[in-house]
Amino acid sequence: MNKIKPLDGLPLFKTELKRRLERVGVVDVGSNSVRLVVFDGAARSPAYFFNEKILCGLGAGVAETGRLNPEGRARAMQALKRFALLAKGMNTGPLNCVATAAVREAEDGDDFVKAVKKETGLRLKIASGKEEARLSAQGVLLGWPGADGVMCDIGGSSMELAEISNGQIDTCLTSELGPQRLAGFEGDALDAEIRLRIKELRRKIPGTPRRLYLVGGSWRAIARLDMERREYPLKVLHEYMMRPSELLETVDWIGAHSIDELRAMTGASAARMTLVPVASRVLAGLLECFKPEEIAVSSYGIREGLLYEQMPKRLRKRDPLIEACQHMELASARIPGFGGVLADFLSPVFQHQDKAQKRLVHAACLLHDVTWRAHPDYRAEVCFDNATRANLGGLNHAGRVFLGYALLNRYKNSSVESTFDPVMELLTPEERRDAEILGRAMRFGAMLSGALPEMMGQLTVDREARKIELALPAEAAELYGEVVRTRYESLARSMEFEPLIRLEEA
Repeated sequence: MNKIKPLDGLPLFKTELKRRLERVGVVDVGSNSVRLVVFDGAARSPAYFFNEKILCGLGAGVAETGRLNPEGRARAMQALKRFALLAKGMNTGPLNCVATAAVREAEDGDDFVKAVKKETGLRLKIASGKEEARLSAQGVLLGWPGADGVMCDIGGSSMELAEISNGQIDTCLTSELGPQRLAGFEGDALDAEIRLRIKELRRKIPGTPRRLYLVGGSWRAIARLDMERREYPLKVLHEYMMRPSELLETVDWIGAHSIDELRAMTGASAARMTLVPVASRVLAGLLECFKPEEIAVSSYGIREGLLYEQMPKRLRKRDPLIEACQHMELASARIPGFGGVLADFLSPVFQHQDKAQKRLVHAACLLHDVTWRAHPDYRAEVCFDNATRANLGGLNHAGRVFLGYALLNRYKNSSVESTFDPVMELLTPEERRDAEILGRAMRFGAMLSGALPEMMGQLTVDREARKIELALPAEAAELYGEVVRTRYESLARSMEFEPLIRLEEA
């Protein structure tokens, strides 16, 4: 019999490296917004301890006047004063502060940086266009360690592109394709300017990218509108996937609605939504010129890229999904560490599955107990919402629903209520059945021994004979009580296997 690993804690979260990255503050001074983000939690898949944004419009009018917007400058300075004080209270250490296109292009940009240092104590670094592209691409890599395609980050005054291949960043480019920069163009002149500039970028990036990764508030607003048009059931922007033909339909649809109508659909601010019509024309130009197979939305960008910058290679290689789930287990489960034991115990049931499916099994086991404090009447539903809506990187939408449905079945041994039907459509019938089996497996395994790993025994699965066998140590015989037997038989029925039990000799 293989030995199950003991509950020895999670040393991953006790290292000096983890402590140094536990609470990191980042300030992003962009052309449209100024934001403070404080990251906390699992270093490889951080939670947002604090996140505040002020839409200052710092870059409005820079193309015409050459100077920062005076009103935006005053609002940005006030925001930065607040952020500096907040960071002290949150014990972030020195803030990592970066300014992008508006500040680097304005003739008074250097003066603004000096004023910020004098009035707030913050050291604001002006990123070049290529640095901005690289940092945003690193943000994409935080969520997609194996990203492959072209990252496109649109701000108010500029747009950056970066090639990503096998987790590595190659060509980095910048352009003046920000909506604020294009404000002086209209109609055919706007489309002509966009086509000209995109063709210049296209010549520097050969080949056809498989995927276009969209970073930036204007892109996210467009994706949110795409969800509305398509009546998409899961309102999570990160890793939302679109096809070029569908997105071009959305661009035309946006053009047929007023800004007030678009705002009413999404609740976006007026300042953000005024940029969307021009940004949508830029996006159409990108799709027509680069011809990607698919488009993915990334909620991670330059701020997450600054965090990624501080990570050594060994930390970057970790799986963001598994680390996030480990951190959630450590923070909220009754017995932190048992999720890994449960995953090992149940592994024979899922041995036939591929690496991606086994990864979801592992993640589900880590999350199987994190909502135990929820009211018993609603615990299953809370599990589903927790998985589908949590801040989890490295997880597509179908994966979110799979985890949610598996965890729902971990607590609820009956059919899913109709309220979940729209979201469940993101799963194939086979994926849905696999999630049901996983849920029943966790429901059985979590009850078996009271989380004593040495008493769990071992499962053996014979797929040819369609039999599943539980071998228990003799001293654990009395653990196989009525509730455990019922849950074991339920698992076997869901698999359409015959359940067997064997007691080993003392």
